[in-house]
Amino acid sequence: MQRLTDKYISYLRVERNASPHTLTSYRRDLDDFAEFLQVYDEGSLEEPSRINRYTIRAWMGHLSDNGLSNRTIGRKVSCLKSFFKYAFARGHVEQNPALLVSVPKSEKRLPDTIQQIDLAELFEEMPDETGWDVQTRAIIELLYATGIRLAELIAINVEDIEHSSDLIRVMGKGSKERYVPFGLKARQAIEEWISHRNSYVDVRSSESDRKALFLSKSGKRIYPVAVQRLVKKQIARVSEVRKKSPHVLRHSFATHMLNMGADIRVIKELLGHAALTSTQVYTHTSVEHLKKVYEDAHPRGS
Repeated sequence: MQRLTDKYISYLRVERNASPHTLTSYRRDLDDFAEFLQVYDEGSLEEPSRINRYTIRAWMGHLSDNGLSNRTIGRKVSCLKSFFKYAFARGHVEQNPALLVSVPKSEKRLPDTIQQIDLAELFEEMPDETGWDVQTRAIIELLYATGIRLAELIAINVEDIEHSSDLIRVMGKGSKERYVPFGLKARQAIEEWISHRNSYVDVRSSESDRKALFLSKSGKRIYPVAVQRLVKKQIARVSEVRKKSPHVLRHSFATHMLNMGADIRVIKELLGHAALTSTQVYTHTSVEHLKKVYEDAHPRGS
């Protein structure tokens, strides 16, 4: 099982160009399944062909008994279905035990967003005493201005910024390139950071690190946890939103654009979604916003 897992992860990395986040998540899910097999049927670890759909259903029951939500179980089952589809196609197992296993349905949860008034306060009161403070502002301004993903932000190089046209070149999922516009506030924040940036670059770093727009305090390309920490710290100052992450700024970008009348197809392109269905979740958020405005404003609304 471990050897097959390694082959599958290698396949995702090399042939499917999966992101580091996806690789980490899939390996963790498969390791969790292997840990379950040690108790349920240890022999199947050496002979994956012994695994059948009843094994997988037993694992799903085990996950449910441990308090995992249908959403989380569904994600783990989807991973297993992809894994066994690969294993069957490559001849590592004689049948696909996950073929007839259904992914449990879960309630669609509306994305967490930050109110515009709270974001305005965040930007107004953000400190700027040091160069690192300047970088923090540039990161948050850019995340909200463009709706790009955390991985996309980290991958940005200085040369990806087109200052004359206020566009940024972004490498999205599956190495799909797109250009995303940004506004005046983001441009000012980026230019201010670039004026400080060179003094923080570690010239001994790799060429990739030296090209990076955003840096860690070691002078190398900034890493995901560092961005998550600084975003969480700033959001916590002004909002009680449940999640305080870069992705919340992405959700806020899409929701606020939709509320202000932007075409959902344009938002889809800006977000780098492959299908419109991925973007349509924001229409539900927009409807909730309209209902709230109605209830607050109409004399007999509530």
